[in-house]
Amino acid sequence: MRLRTVALAVVVTGVISCGADAGTARAQGTKLWTVSRYDEIERGTTDGVAIRSDGRIEAGPATSVLYATGGNYVWAVAADAVGNAYVGMGGTAAGGAVVMRVAPDGKATKVFEGKELGVQALRVAADGKVYAATSPDGKVYRLGAAPADAVVVFDSAATEEKPKYLWDVFQAAGAAGKGGDIYVAAGAPAVVYRVPAGGGKAEVAFKTVDQHIRCLLMATDGTLYAGSDGSGVIYKLKTTATGPVGKPFAVYSAPKREITALAMDGAGNLYAAGVGARVAAGAPSPGLPPLPVTGAVGVTITFSQPGSANAATANTLIPEGSEIYRIAADGSPAKLLALKDDVVYGLAFHAGSLLAATGNRGRVYRVDAAAPGQLTDVAHLEASQGMAFAVVPGGLLVATSNSGEVFRLEDKPAANATYTSEVFDAQAFSQWGRVELLPQAASGFDLFVRSGNVESPLMGWSDWAPVAATGAVTVPGGRFVQWKAVLRAGGNVQSVGLNYLEKNLAPVVDDVVVQPGAKVAATPPQPLNATVQVSFPAAAGANVSVFTPDTNTQPLMAQKDKTGVTVRWAAHDDNGDDMLFAVWYRGVGERNWRLLKDKISERFLSFDASLLPDGSYEVKVVASDSPSHTESGALTGERLSGEFVVDTTPPVPGVLTAAMVAGGKIHATFSAKDATSPISHAEYSVDAGPWQYLEPVGSVSDSLEERYDFVVAVPVVSGDAATGVVNPAEHVLAVRVYDRYENVVAVKAVVR
Repeated sequence: MRLRTVALAVVVTGVISCGADAGTARAQGTKLWTVSRYDEIERGTTDGVAIRSDGRIEAGPATSVLYATGGNYVWAVAADAVGNAYVGMGGTAAGGAVVMRVAPDGKATKVFEGKELGVQALRVAADGKVYAATSPDGKVYRLGAAPADAVVVFDSAATEEKPKYLWDVFQAAGAAGKGGDIYVAAGAPAVVYRVPAGGGKAEVAFKTVDQHIRCLLMATDGTLYAGSDGSGVIYKLKTTATGPVGKPFAVYSAPKREITALAMDGAGNLYAAGVGARVAAGAPSPGLPPLPVTGAVGVTITFSQPGSANAATANTLIPEGSEIYRIAADGSPAKLLALKDDVVYGLAFHAGSLLAATGNRGRVYRVDAAAPGQLTDVAHLEASQGMAFAVVPGGLLVATSNSGEVFRLEDKPAANATYTSEVFDAQAFSQWGRVELLPQAASGFDLFVRSGNVESPLMGWSDWAPVAATGAVTVPGGRFVQWKAVLRAGGNVQSVGLNYLEKNLAPVVDDVVVQPGAKVAATPPQPLNATVQVSFPAAAGANVSVFTPDTNTQPLMAQKDKTGVTVRWAAHDDNGDDMLFAVWYRGVGERNWRLLKDKISERFLSFDASLLPDGSYEVKVVASDSPSHTESGALTGERLSGEFVVDTTPPVPGVLTAAMVAGGKIHATFSAKDATSPISHAEYSVDAGPWQYLEPVGSVSDSLEERYDFVVAVPVVSGDAATGVVNPAEHVLAVRVYDRYENVVAVKAVVR
């Protein structure tokens, strides 16, 4: 048997693969890198910048470090009427429970030092007295001006239950501004103690079957709220100057295991943070682990319960993340927010907003109480965990762990707040074009761009160059690019796009495989009406989960149609009611909404865009539960789309001039202009030959008007009249130009 030798000469000419790698192939022409969604913006670097969950960036609160402890953990913070902060620390073998008083200028004085591991809670009572609760096997102290002045007002060892942990302390307001009863939240077992005003033996206010009472809040009417760990229940207990009245009532059982923080607004709405997965019904509750004691020079105690305390010391995630709830004044609950990657340790209602301090990324969020699922990432702290809040004149203090510091968040926005995008890799040397912004009339900030050819901006990148009012940038070409926005008060921007054009590189043949006896069928022609998938994007803000997702989220297949627009939406009703929808539209900058269609039962609508003038639009979808209710009882909810462009008009061509030049070539000039979207690309053909890509003057095609000045070779022709070639010296040059929405115009010129 003789072996056959197969020899191939392979020439690669910019082939785009059609197989599994087609998604990674890059087409020729100008591209657009856009940063607009929360998850994209979150990958950048912030300095005094707030990021809304809809992707908008704006100036955040001015943030500064008031006090750095030099240790790892600050568990609690409180503040008095003149702005002095009290900082509760501890949690390491090298140091135990300490409270520092920090003046508004940052000067710190030690006012307490105990033998316990840490100060778990601090409260400044209405009469100005400061109380500190320590753990484990701890006490509640009334603090003075120096450590020796501390007085024990509650000792867990003196109680019948002897709880291991003290988690919170609260003093009720007494008569004539004096301090009232003191309430102490304990764990292992879960008990709330009452210490009578003026001193005396502690008594049990109430017990629960939970493992811990984690947090307390006293309303102005004397109602005491308590959040538990184990079952995630919020209890309320009516109190008076003579003690509790009646028995505790469970106002809410959260889907989470542990209630870590409580807050209340001026209208009496209660807010609560829940973390951790609940134990399934019937499953044994995990017991409290022993407290290991190691070493000869100190004591190390591991907080393994509750889960949030363990997460703070171990810098780990809580299973199933965190949630924030609102219990209205009438007792009705609602879920405001679900966070997948953050543990909520502290809540505060301040200056009309609900704020949440979280770990393990040190974020402070402003939660939109009027729009469930919406938040603003207002501060990135230089610590892993935001633990607690304290209100001071003109702002808010945030205590942190890993590392232990106290930050001050001002009620005024940061000056020159700066957002820096992540580094973008164009995958090839590129020429950088114009910047595009949304909203188009965005103001109140300065935008800068820099570029380089190595991934790190610290290694030989260009200087920051300002972006001109026209969007033009003046940075050198390169593979990598980055932008930053310096925002002033009131400034905001939602989307930044940068046009770029890759430098064309020579193809490389890496391998050739020959398989004799195999045949690949010819590729079938592309159908005239290709299909388009209308899909929902990834969840805005990867850290924000949807609590009741629409199950109909599979891609919606639509036929490709240049003049069509398809609107698709997801919706749910927590009551399970049937819904009808209405779709409205308006031009950007207009006030009045106009109805497209109502009484829609499907979750999408397609309409003919040619019915609308070219321009920028937005739509509003209104959902109604009217099929399940009377007209007077039906409720509606609505949501606006992002801005989109309708462009069904092709570019307007200029005069195509063409003439023969030396060497048997054609020199041509041409221009085209579009009223709505930038010119995308152009092509030319000579004598009905193949269409060839044509780049504009300046190479980057990113403007409403582009000019073309090019020279092309004339094809060689031969023959006589019998073959159809009447005049070999006559040629036809055709040019067609596309805008960004594939509207095309064609012109031709006869050259002799």
